[in-house]
This record gives sequence, structure tokens and C-alpha cells, in this order.
Amino acid sequence: MASTNTARQSTRSVRLADYVAIARLDHITKQVFIIPGIVLAYLISEVRSPDVVMTVLLGFVCAISIASANYTINEYLDRDFDALHPTKSARTAVQVGLDPRMVALQWLVLVLVGLAAAGFAGRVMFIIACVFAAQGIVYNVRPSRSKDVPYFDVISEAINNPLRMMIGWAMIDPYTIAPSSMLLVYWTGGGFLMTAKRLSEYRDITASHGRDLLARYRASFAGYTAEKLIVACLIYALLSGFFLAVFLIKYRIEYVLALPVFAALFGHYMSLSLQANSVAQKPEHLFRERRLIAVVAILTMVLAFCTFVEMPWLDILLRKSVIVIA
Repeated sequence: MASTNTARQSTRSVRLADYVAIARLDHITKQVFIIPGIVLAYLISEVRSPDVVMTVLLGFVCAISIASANYTINEYLDRDFDALHPTKSARTAVQVGLDPRMVALQWLVLVLVGLAAAGFAGRVMFIIACVFAAQGIVYNVRPSRSKDVPYFDVISEAINNPLRMMIGWAMIDPYTIAPSSMLLVYWTGGGFLMTAKRLSEYRDITASHGRDLLARYRASFAGYTAEKLIVACLIYALLSGFFLAVFLIKYRIEYVLALPVFAALFGHYMSLSLQANSVAQKPEHLFRERRLIAVVAILTMVLAFCTFVEMPWLDILLRKSVIVIA
């Protein structure tokens, strides 16, 4: 585990808390993407785990452990590049000389805990957990290190979203995975979120430190411009909306009434990414954004309403017909 540069490190001794810090347990809020998987499995699947409480517990242990394992190698391997970043330079791995053997041991223990929890929950969750752990290696570790390749960095990072949804689904139905249309919604929606994050970083760092530093901090930025990132956001949002419409119409036509709220959610998040020092750069803090939470609350209420209220007049959208004028 070595990088090409030298991180700025303090002279203080390394503490156990430093190793815990690079596992980023404060990012646990990202596991919220598991919850829609749980809800969808209850609404759509006719199969139930014989012990739902236990599989839910094991599923969260799996997701948190493997995510923390991925964060562990992410922060350690990025320490020399993060030293160039205006805010990430304060990260523990940049400031303190961590022992690479201890970092590797922590990664291994966290992965094994996650895989063990998944294994007890069922074969499907175990396979998902293996892919989740492998994604962390592909994204962070050479020779693949997909985070340095423009566009592929977003695609390979955004896959975390459908993996989390599948974990949530497997908590309820341990024998199948969620519908492909919804997994694609999650993947492309994650692509939108990750691209918006990069757009916010691009705008802030180029304005304060210049584009050269940005490219040295993350190689993938050498292939981006603000215009390219905005276009990518638009493409991901359109794709996510398309796959969402497929899912909504296929499984319950009433859900199409929620599409405008979904659009508002994407629009608000895009506006956040265009703000200086945007919270979009730190998704783990999104719960502090009151307007965003308000839109999510409205979306939840609309979906709940559409779940329990039948609207047969919407069936016209499923029929092949034309509007007769005369």
C-alpha cells in the first residue's frame, strides 16, 4: 500500500482512535440507501426470511463493516493525494503516519466480519457482500484504481448504491434480488449524485487553487471540465428517471404521480452542487440540509399515499390509444 507522494504527517504518536477514524463510522448515514430495499421487498416480494429481525441486524452489520473496510483502504491509499486537497488534508491518514500492516489488518478484519454476517444471513447476501468488498479494491487499489479514470470513476463508485439496495432486499427476501429496473435507478441515480459531488469539487477547487492542483489531487479530474460534468449529471438524471418510470409503471401505475417529486429532488440536489462549499461534497452531512429533507419527506408521503390508494383512471396510461379531437 504505497502512493507516489509524501503525505504531511504530524510528529505525534499513532493512537488506536486514528485507525478507528479512517473507518469513517460517521458515514453510517449512507446506509439509509438500504431502507428502500427493505420496503420494496415487503411490498413486492412474496417471500419472507424465517427470521427477519436477525437478517436485518446481520445485513446492517455486513453493510457497515464492508463499507468501513473500503473507507479504510480509501483513506490510507489516498493520503498523499488528499494532502493536496483544501479540506481533506486534515484527514487522519494525512496527518498521522499509520502503520500499513495495521491498516491491512483492520481492512481484513472488517471484511471478514462483513462476510461472516452476510454468510449467516444467506447465500444471496454473501454474494452481494463479496461484490461490495471487491468494489472497494477495484476503486482504490492499483493496478485497477478506477477512481483515477474519468467517467469510470463515477460508474464504479455509484455501484455502491444498488449493492446497498440489494442488501436491504436480501434482509427480507434472502433468495432473490430486487427488480433490475430499480437497481438501474439506484445505479444511475448514484451516478448523478457522484457526478454532482465532483462538479461541486471542481468548481470550488479550480476557483480557489486552480485546475492544475485539482488534477494532481485526483487524476480523473484531468479529463473533466465543468461543462462535461454538468452534461454527465443531466444524462444520469435522465437515465435514472427513465428506469424509474419503467419500474413505477410496471409494478404500480399510481406511483407515476410521484415522478414530479422525484424530479424536484434531483433539481434541488443539482442546485446544492452548484453552491460554494456545497454539502454535496460531503453526502454524509446531507441530513442537515433541511430543504432536501423536506423534499424527501414529501416524496415519502406521496409514495405512501400511492401505495394504499387505488386510482383506476390511471390505467389509461397503460393502453395504446390516441386522443380523438374530431
